Amino acid sequence: MDFALRRLGVKALVTGDPKEIQQAEKVIFPGVGSAYSTMKYLGKKGLTEVIKNLTKPVLGICLGMQLLCGKSEEGKADCLGLIPATVKRFNGGVKIPHIGWNSIGNLQTDLFKDIDEGSFVYFVHSYFVPDGDYAIAKTEYSGLFAAALKKENFYATQFHPEKSGEVGAQILKNFLAL
Repeated sequence: MDFALRRLGVKALVTGDPKEIQQAEKVIFPGVGSAYSTMKYLGKKGLTEVIKNLTKPVLGICLGMQLLCGKSEEGKADCLGLIPATVKRFNGGVKIPHIGWNSIGNLQTDLFKDIDEGSFVYFVHSYFVPDGDYAIAKTEYSGLFAAALKKENFYATQFHPEKSGEVGAQILKNFLAL
């Protein structure tokens, strides 16, 4: 993520310090790992309430998106509860994890300004958020699901904009312009 932001001329601060997060203009909440262990880590570091109380634009990516939801089937984790949705595991005979390029559609909000319907972005995940009221982009893999979510100042993508070429770079630019 840091490299993708540097390509856009942005110097990011990578931190887990609550005060630095609260003082940031915008927050990107990436995620790698499992929902249960990451929620334990956030609790131990005193970050759950910090994240919940942010009023600036926040972008959750991949696991970061899932953690903004209420619950996850992964480890039966209670997540941050900022977006009322339950994260589900793929089933139905598809290859897991879902890895690769998928097109996104039903694009809504300024996060997708100058992005064409049907643009391709890069996914790597085993869990997903079903399509619902907070979906601002959708894709299909073993059925339709939310490729991106938004509630108030919290934006989230299941895909990795930092790995999604020019389309991902535009999405990051759009987030930075919010």
